[in-house]
Amino acid sequence: MEGLVHSRFNPVHATRHRSFNSVVTSVQPLESSGLGHFDNTLPSKDILQLWRSADAVCFDVDSTVCLDEGIDELAEFCGAGKAVAEWTARAMGGSVPFEEALAARLSLFKPSLLQVQEFLETRPPKISPGINELVKNLKAKNTNVYLISGGFRQMINPVASILGIPPENIFANQLLFGSSGEFVGFDVNEPTSRSGGKATAVQEIRKVHGYKALVMIGDGATDLEARKPGGADLFICYAGVQLREAVAVGADWLVFNFADLINSLE
Repeated sequence: MEGLVHSRFNPVHATRHRSFNSVVTSVQPLESSGLGHFDNTLPSKDILQLWRSADAVCFDVDSTVCLDEGIDELAEFCGAGKAVAEWTARAMGGSVPFEEALAARLSLFKPSLLQVQEFLETRPPKISPGINELVKNLKAKNTNVYLISGGFRQMINPVASILGIPPENIFANQLLFGSSGEFVGFDVNEPTSRSGGKATAVQEIRKVHGYKALVMIGDGATDLEARKPGGADLFICYAGVQLREAVAVGADWLVFNFADLINSLE
């Protein structure tokens, strides 16, 4: 498409006059008290062994690595927060195809390149408590760490920078802008732009690198989908921000804080 700009701009350059310090808000992880109907909060020996032996761990970003849903925050910044958040809840619960929900949400506010840049400049990432330490511990064990998200690369790059995750380990969607910076859509060729996309990304990662044990960690239905033959061996549901019951029930291991995963590495 003539005049189309993929805008793989470096947000650090766009905001070179200030640092991307992470923000850990006062939001506390959800607690597991009163949730006795879940029988997967204590991992079996086999699950623990798989977790400890993983040579690759893939993280969802929104409501997992970060305390919020990036598209909801951007929509709120652009004045369409409530309507978009309703669509996000439906998408994460798996009640509508992801690609349908993504297109519908973006059509409600059509963010321009300038709006995205202003958003990044004024709202640093809200990193979940414990995630930085967990990633450091995994890397110390020579475990490769990936970010796989249905969100947008423009907004995930600063998160990856904080955690020390290289750009080539990011699988995410790409906002597209016209020559004047106007919103024109998103890259439908990215696997994460459609239902089953995270599973496709995980399978691709595994095929390329030949990992023997791969773990997926997230909170949504699209994360659970990544556990399949040739994909993730283990799915850990992180419910420290959002507890989605259908996803929690289907998980191999349900955790409410990253400290549990850090302590279990030892």
